[in-house]
Amino acid sequence: MILMLAGLVLFVAIHLVSARRSLRAAAIGRLGKGPYQAIHGVLAAAGVLLIAYGYGDWRAAGPAQLYVPPVGLRHLALLLMLLACISAVAQFAPSHIKARLKFPFLVAVKIWALAHLLANGDAATVTLALVMLGWAVMMRITAKRRGDPLPLAPAGWGGDIVAVIGGVVLYAALAFWFHPYIVGVPVMG
Repeated sequence: MILMLAGLVLFVAIHLVSARRSLRAAAIGRLGKGPYQAIHGVLAAAGVLLIAYGYGDWRAAGPAQLYVPPVGLRHLALLLMLLACISAVAQFAPSHIKARLKFPFLVAVKIWALAHLLANGDAATVTLALVMLGWAVMMRITAKRRGDPLPLAPAGWGGDIVAVIGGVVLYAALAFWFHPYIVGVPVMG
């Protein structure tokens, strides 16, 4: 539990610094852009690793059930995860999906959190999902207040095809490899 909470604090804190443009500019001014990006990336990755290992330890210790969701919500969660994967991939391809969602990766995190809250009621998953949901909401509000430029829809539909196919591939990798072998919880079958 402590590892996951430490990872969440680190992950959120490093992103709070980057969201506050004055703090980010001061850090870049002191360190330089390349070193700042490297440090940010290493700290964010360290946060994710702490979250992953801490989550695994917390669940292995016998997670406390806060609520027991109906089994049928697992099917809805699987559908939501497909949408989350497509949204996540859309972040990296100019597409109508990206233009419509504005910040597709943050949308993906929100959908991921909702799906996991619907399908799981253990304390570890609920804590992780609620913190990540709060982080995504906070980052979206911050981006809107800063007036970050919004993506424009491209002329063609190639980026949308890439987002959908890439999202399906990501979904399959998460469902058939990551979830059963890394998380230890099979979601298919």
